[in-house]
Amino acid sequence: MQDIVKEDTCRTAESLISAINDAIAQRIGQQKFRIWFKNSTRLTLTDGQLKIGVANPFIATWLESHFSTDIEEASRAVIGNGSQLCFAVDAQLVDSRTFTTLDTRTTPAQPGLAKSTLRSTPRPVATHAAGLKLRFDTFVVGPSNELAYNAAKAVVGDRQSPFNPLFIHGGYGLGKTHLLQGICTALRHTRPAAKWLYLSAEDFANQFVLALKTRKLEAFRGRMRQMDLLAIDDIHFLASKPSTQEEFLYTFNTLDLGGRQVVLASDAHPKMIGQLSEKLVNRFVSGMVVKIETPDFQTRCEICRRYAESINKKIPEDVVIYIADNLRSNVRELQGALLKLVAFASLQNAKISLAMAGEVMAEHIERCDPVVHLSDIESAVTAFFGITPAAIHSSKKSRTIAMARHFSMYLVRKHTRMSSSEIGRLLGGKNHATVLLACKKIEEHIAQNAQLNWRGPAGNKVSKARTILANLEKSIR
Repeated sequence: MQDIVKEDTCRTAESLISAINDAIAQRIGQQKFRIWFKNSTRLTLTDGQLKIGVANPFIATWLESHFSTDIEEASRAVIGNGSQLCFAVDAQLVDSRTFTTLDTRTTPAQPGLAKSTLRSTPRPVATHAAGLKLRFDTFVVGPSNELAYNAAKAVVGDRQSPFNPLFIHGGYGLGKTHLLQGICTALRHTRPAAKWLYLSAEDFANQFVLALKTRKLEAFRGRMRQMDLLAIDDIHFLASKPSTQEEFLYTFNTLDLGGRQVVLASDAHPKMIGQLSEKLVNRFVSGMVVKIETPDFQTRCEICRRYAESINKKIPEDVVIYIADNLRSNVRELQGALLKLVAFASLQNAKISLAMAGEVMAEHIERCDPVVHLSDIESAVTAFFGITPAAIHSSKKSRTIAMARHFSMYLVRKHTRMSSSEIGRLLGGKNHATVLLACKKIEEHIAQNAQLNWRGPAGNKVSKARTILANLEKSIR
């Protein structure tokens, strides 16, 4: 009986550790978890203490400074109360090959899990090109994205690009990644001998840190700087990472001086990305900066038709018009709505009709109705004032942070249906009175068109209250 109890206790501990690992992965993302935790740490739960075993003190310090909060929250979500964390060197991990994911991350087993695909001359094209499924011929061109599309085609069509870098920016789900992958797949066909690399800025940062830790910096630089085309998605991820920004600047300069192409994508204009070095901003705006806007009605209709065709489904035209007219934010929203409708029709074994679309899409359309969300406002405000989202949620009261927090509260109250209490809770745990006071202060600034000053990443900034508000509202819309 005692052996059975011990076995059950052991299984319970193992299941808890597995659940904590899953919760950590969900909080930080599968890619970071794979690099920093999987096969690199060993979690042990004893007497209310969660021990994180690592291979060396450097990794312990890194994990403690970057992921301790995520680990605590994951532990609390699984166990129900907080566990004391203990980072220690684990003898079983010292001799193991902790970091073996550098090359595997460039060829993700599941396309879309990590934005990283490499193609170099000695390797067969299909080895790494399989991760890129998006091509120019599947991109729906309309007034909102025509300039970006033509610029992307020019990069592939000319031996010497007319602009370097090409910087594409716009909201999420509008086609930035599609164009970057389209450039790479087109280059593979037009110039088979060309070497290209497509990855996310997060991947670039992770590989840079990994190269530093494993003392393989020269290999990392050689790999990045020998490319004929370097395409990096979500470049705004480099904000607030000065060392990685400096490394990327040197990489960019090397490629540019060699007459090789750099293509970048971001959610915001280079000048609107907070905590980005002035040198990088100047480099980015020296090339072609082009924005992708929200697709118009005709483009949305064509997107619906193309997507239905890609999944081999016939969608009646009146249903296409209904969806395109009611869902206006981005391409992913349209595709998600169509997929839901097709799945419902299959389960009911019925033909898709306008009545069915109205029934199935009612809840979806209602949820998508608020065009402006808290995350949109937060992103616009932090980018404009050059701070991090964490600063708005903190208790810091510096002029810049307080001003950004006040504008955030004002915009959330104006553009959403959230109550003052909800706004305060989501923006740093403030009470409703604080929110009302902040909104009143911003209203007074706008009424007087007061001149406001704050300190951004590049130094002191001065602007009129109405100008600030106009810029922020333009960004969030």
